[in-house]
Amino acid sequence: MSSSSPATTLVRGLGLTAAIAIVIGDVIGTGVYLKARVMTCNVGTPELVIAAWVVAGLLSLAGALAYAELGAMMPHTGGEYVYMREAYGRLWAFLFGWMRFFIGSGGGNAALAAGLAIFINVLTGGLLGAHDFRLPLAGGFELHLGALEVVAVAAIVLVTVANCAEVAMSGRIASVLSALKVLLIVGLGISAFLFGHGDWSHFAQSGASGTCEGVSTAARSGLAGFGAAMMAAMWAYNGWNELTYVSGEIADPRRNIPRALVAGIGIVGLLYVFVNTSYFFVLPPTVIASLGASSATATAAAATFLGEYAGRLMAAVLAMSIASALVVANLVSARIPYAMAVDGLFFRSLAHVSVRTRVPIRALLAQSAWTIILVLSGSFDALTDYTIFAILAFSTMLGASLFLHRIRRPDAERAYRTFGYPLVPALFLLVTVWLVINTLMTAPGQALAGLGLIALGVPFYWYWSRGTTRT
Repeated sequence: MSSSSPATTLVRGLGLTAAIAIVIGDVIGTGVYLKARVMTCNVGTPELVIAAWVVAGLLSLAGALAYAELGAMMPHTGGEYVYMREAYGRLWAFLFGWMRFFIGSGGGNAALAAGLAIFINVLTGGLLGAHDFRLPLAGGFELHLGALEVVAVAAIVLVTVANCAEVAMSGRIASVLSALKVLLIVGLGISAFLFGHGDWSHFAQSGASGTCEGVSTAARSGLAGFGAAMMAAMWAYNGWNELTYVSGEIADPRRNIPRALVAGIGIVGLLYVFVNTSYFFVLPPTVIASLGASSATATAAAATFLGEYAGRLMAAVLAMSIASALVVANLVSARIPYAMAVDGLFFRSLAHVSVRTRVPIRALLAQSAWTIILVLSGSFDALTDYTIFAILAFSTMLGASLFLHRIRRPDAERAYRTFGYPLVPALFLLVTVWLVINTLMTAPGQALAGLGLIALGVPFYWYWSRGTTRT
């Protein structure tokens, strides 16, 4: 997937280390610091919380193994968009890309930028929240912007400028930030074990008597509770699939895509189990379950050895973690509109690649501009809520595409074949189907709204597909 001119093709400037860093940087956000409370309320005991993290990690690994085969077989920019196109045709591929550009990537990146601004505000003692700006407009009107919005927009602009450089530079930035993120998690866990004055007897206790603010009684204990804990853990593992969006820029992709996916998920899973174990070592499960709904378990754990400084430190850690995720998400998300434009299914100008940096800068700027609009409108939370069902539905289709490609293209070159096929990818497919059904039952309004937003793309597909042929 590249523009037609040899002088403006993408370059494979991301090595194995950078690819692993992209997986880690995209996956680790805030979930590892926040989700232990609600998961403890869901299942009651530390052992079951750790079990949920392990099972969710194994399921993510099952999906990564399936994607590893697809990525090695079709190492093209756009990743999932390409898999959808080859398995289901251009319409479904376009609708997937439409959802990613306008809702999934746009809303997700806007949420990251807004979250970064919130934690920077905590670091400044609420200074940002007390200020706003007024920008004069034509006709005597004024645009009122809060300092939080200004910081969020500035963050998007900064990471966009950084990602306009050669992709190898973006890879180095992602590697440094991901390494720092890993060190912070390891440091938090080790410090808790060494200085938190904990007790292993906490693992024999239950958090069932905790207050569990905001946690539905229907999602506490039993299979329903474990399923809810799994959903929380799966959210924290989300993002590994986005490595495939830059497949066209990964060196030796048939070897490095499978290695990066497996290594990235493996490292993240170990980190999650390690740091959550440290939480329960220093805090009884009842205390964790009784934390406020807006509290971070990591902050409470850090308070056992840092005291009053824990809040500021964890705000800094969370800000850094989100900044790292924003850099990676901004980098990879622009590759889908680029791939769509190359296929003639989006604005053709977005297929342009910079002669100097070999990066699809116009697609990057377009994705970032839309993200800024969502930040300023404050609508990103609603959009991401509405598209949960669509994302799950597309994940199901993508999981099934591996089986379709095995049937339709049995002789295709496969540098990597999914470990445990067909059982491993079937497990991933069954879980995604279950999540789709569960979402339909528990949030039918959001599911229908998500389908409606996707359906809005159909007339645009008709417009852009007129007179185009497969490329």
